[in-house]
Amino acid sequence: MRKLLFFTWLLLPVGAAAYHYGPGQDRLRTDAAAEQIALADDYVREAREVAAREGDAAAKGLWAEAERTLSEAIARLPGEHTSELRRLRLERAKAQMFVSKLPDARRELELLVGELEGDPQADPAMLVDARDALANSQYYITWLLRLEGAAPEEWEREVDASRQNYKLVAETLLAKGDAAGAARAEANLESAIRLARMDIKDLQGLPLPSQ
Repeated sequence: MRKLLFFTWLLLPVGAAAYHYGPGQDRLRTDAAAEQIALADDYVREAREVAAREGDAAAKGLWAEAERTLSEAIARLPGEHTSELRRLRLERAKAQMFVSKLPDARRELELLVGELEGDPQADPAMLVDARDALANSQYYITWLLRLEGAAPEEWEREVDASRQNYKLVAETLLAKGDAAGAARAEANLESAIRLARMDIKDLQGLPLPSQ
């Protein structure tokens, strides 16, 4: 009995080390990620408040901090937290659209929508949100491509994809009984149609739309 107790006592540090370097590390990473997520939420909330009062340009620094902290949270959160990681990627892509990283945001959102579409366990609401954000990115890219004098076949692909995504969002929300959300998506769809039809001279005379 004394030998058993002695060996049990000797194994205690081994068990503690196994936890520390195994599940304990995941716990530490999860806790660190949670701190970054909370900080990012604060930056996003403040950025939206500043943008509402003073415009997008005034909030750019806050959006940059939100993107940075979201990237840190993504790097720290263990890979098995699939749903949470997707939500963080979505929010980071939204932030990137305010800090001159529109192409990066568009690529990430396209990947994310594809993942969510292919996962039967994915949150349907997240798919709608990601698709709407993707449509927004495609809309803004269309606007910029037209101002830069891109060939029609280049910007038309973007605006067509934007219209299709806005339409899907509107149809999905309407089927769910969210009339207000569907109306917003339909208004965005109409904006994308107008953007495609607008004369370049008229477009050049307009300010860039708020994101």
